[in-house]
Formats: sequence, structure tokens, C-alpha cells
Amino acid sequence: MTGEHTRQPGGGPRILAVANQKGGVGKTTTAINLATALAAVRKKVLIVDLDPQGNASTGLGIERKDRAVNAYHAVIGQTPLGDVAVATAIPGLHIVPSGVDLSGAEIELVDVDSREFRLREALNAGVNGFEYVLIDCPPALGLLTINALVAAHAVLVPLQCEFFALEGMSHLMHTLERVRKAFNPGLDIQGIVLTMFDKRNNLSDAVANDVRDHFGDKVYRTVIPRNVRVSEAPSHGRPVMVYDMKCAGAQAYIHLASEVLRRERRVTA
Repeated sequence: MTGEHTRQPGGGPRILAVANQKGGVGKTTTAINLATALAAVRKKVLIVDLDPQGNASTGLGIERKDRAVNAYHAVIGQTPLGDVAVATAIPGLHIVPSGVDLSGAEIELVDVDSREFRLREALNAGVNGFEYVLIDCPPALGLLTINALVAAHAVLVPLQCEFFALEGMSHLMHTLERVRKAFNPGLDIQGIVLTMFDKRNNLSDAVANDVRDHFGDKVYRTVIPRNVRVSEAPSHGRPVMVYDMKCAGAQAYIHLASEVLRRERRVTA
């Protein structure tokens, strides 16, 4: 049935949407580096780059010429998702790249039957052999993001340590609740990761404390620091763990992956 997941946690790929309606919070950086860390411990991982900007594809070194067939073709049902996925330079990590035509999918899907379920249907038919699927969502609430939330078992939320963080989180929580009620009653929050943390800035500590007060153990203990090497890595087409594994940002994503896996073991136990 369109309205049900055909795969369950423990019985197939675990699908996590990396989402925040606000841009510039480290969403794509978190998606590609978490995926790399999971692949480093021999998990078979697929990233779905659902953002028309294609930053996850660029950050993993996928050339523009290799994106002629991309997530757009899978979402509209033109090409099986398994045929769109390409291997990255990271062993065990594949990506369904984004393409410029993905920006038109929002309009094209408006009149399509079961438009909110197109990505779920594509994933159900084409993710054999993967243990984790991470969907890098656009920084806006449109049909692409709705498709990601409907397809996912859970949501991982990167949250920048800034003044309006909780306000943005409030909007996202309302969105998740609407998706639960209308399309995906099992959707859960896998966790909230605090990003761009600056230990020299008192505001970062204040925001982190506020978020933990509101969301408790949903917030990962690991925080991702503001780090120059993390910012540089995408321009070289590499995750920061490959670009400079010893830097503070890379080490933070390794710790985050450990936390994610611990939570996943509890889910599937």
C-alpha cells in the first residue's frame, strides 16, 4: 500500500531524513560526514541528494557531467532509483545525485497522484543492499521535503547554535506533526545535533542549554564545532573525515556516528 512502509527497521534499510526548514545550519555537511562515518564502520550507506542545489553531490566529488540522470528521474518514476545511485570515492557509500532539473519536480508533482509518496515508492523498489539511507532535504518545506519525511523512518535535525534556533525548531516540529497525522504516523525524531558550536561564544552555550532543556535526551551529547577544515572540505569534493581526519570537526562526526548507531540499536532491539 502506498501509505505504508514496506520495510521495517531491522528488516531493511533504515531511512533517515536529514532536515531543517532553515538553511545554513550544517544540514548537508552533517549528511555527508555522518554517512562517511557510518561507511567507515562498514555500513552500506546511500545518500539521496534531494536538494536542487546539489551540495551533497558536490561535497562528495560527483562531477556535473555524472548527474545527467539524477534524483529527479527517480522521483518522477522515469528511472529506477537503483539505476541512479553512483559510487563515491568512499568505500561502501553511494549517492543518488541531485541535478538542476530537480528544481522543477516541485511543480511537476503538483498534479500527480500520491505525489507525497513518490520517493517512498522509489526507495522501496530500489534500496537493496543498503543498511542506511540518508536523505539530504532542501532547506524549505515543499513537496520534495514532504516526500523525504513521508519516506523516512526518522528525522535527524541539525540545529545551529544561534539566537533563533528554538523558533526554527518549533516550526519544524509543527511540520513533523502534520506529516505524522496525514501520511506517516510512525515518523520519529532520531535526534537533534547542535552544529557550528563556538566555545568562545557565550551564546552557543546558552542556545545549547535551552535546546537540551526543551528536548532532553533527543539532543545528541556530541556537538559539532565551528571548524575551518569542515568549511574547506566541500570545495575539495571530500568529506572532512577524508580531508583532515584529525581536525576537531572530523572527530565530532565520528562521535556523532557512534551516538546514532547506539540509538539505532535501541530502535531495532
